[in-house]
Amino acid sequence: MRILVTGGAGFLGSHLCERLLNEGHDVICLDNFFTGSKNNIIHLMDSHRFELVRHDITEPILLEVDRIYNLACPASPVHYQYNPVKTTKTSVMGTINMLGMAKRVKARILQASTSEVYGDPQVHPQTEAYWGNVNPIGIRSCYDEGKRVAETLMMDYHRQNNVDIRIIRIFNTYGPRMAENDGRVVSNFILQALRNEEITVYGDGSQTRSFCYADDLVDGMIRMMECDGFIGPVNLGNPVENTILEFAEKIITITGSSSCIIHKPLPQDDPKQRQPDISLAREKLGWSPAISLETGLAKTAAYFAAQLAKG
Repeated sequence: MRILVTGGAGFLGSHLCERLLNEGHDVICLDNFFTGSKNNIIHLMDSHRFELVRHDITEPILLEVDRIYNLACPASPVHYQYNPVKTTKTSVMGTINMLGMAKRVKARILQASTSEVYGDPQVHPQTEAYWGNVNPIGIRSCYDEGKRVAETLMMDYHRQNNVDIRIIRIFNTYGPRMAENDGRVVSNFILQALRNEEITVYGDGSQTRSFCYADDLVDGMIRMMECDGFIGPVNLGNPVENTILEFAEKIITITGSSSCIIHKPLPQDDPKQRQPDISLAREKLGWSPAISLETGLAKTAAYFAAQLAKG
């Protein structure tokens, strides 16, 4: 197939492009390089089935494709809060443009939504039926509400124009090619540990997260795209829950770091619990994560260690 991946030079997008090429597809990677990096896809550039287009999806574009994976959007708080208006425009106008293309060329389109649509959840773990607890005027709302509107647009294009859609809700994902400066827990902790710096835990560290390795997530994404008769939304993530403090301690052990842990105040609207219920993914897609946290963290730490060695 001829497949478009928006945000294809990003952390997850680059892993998806690589996997799709390995499966024999023609891949168009579209990215404006706001948070994506050419370093993530440089090893794919020699393939005659790979094409890179520098473009911002808030502007219309005409392409003939069979599948669209819409991943374009800054995904870490540091990046999406840097230009919150742009973040909202990417989720809203960008999704409208991609849905318009899907409608025109009759392509199936998958929206990479997020666990952030659940906000600071009052239901635990989160099922797809939960509507969420989101602050519409907070500093995270450009991302949270932008992604919620993107889901609304997907459903309305499906109901009104019969566009062939798929919606996934991605929970915390990590792995090689994460940006060093994205401010996420995994990259922050690993880099601090590798440099033997103090590891910064916000709050008392009792808040929980569930971390899914990139390869597992990409597998779930492709299964969802190719699943007939099920449009979602579906949670994709690892249901194994860890406190932030436990997570920091694991990373110190894996890296053999001499770092100590310090505590700082919690940021605004930081969710206290985040854990996916993946019963629907198991039932509809036959999917569940296969890579353990220890294995995934070791691979990610090795990647960052190599990046630091390059200077």
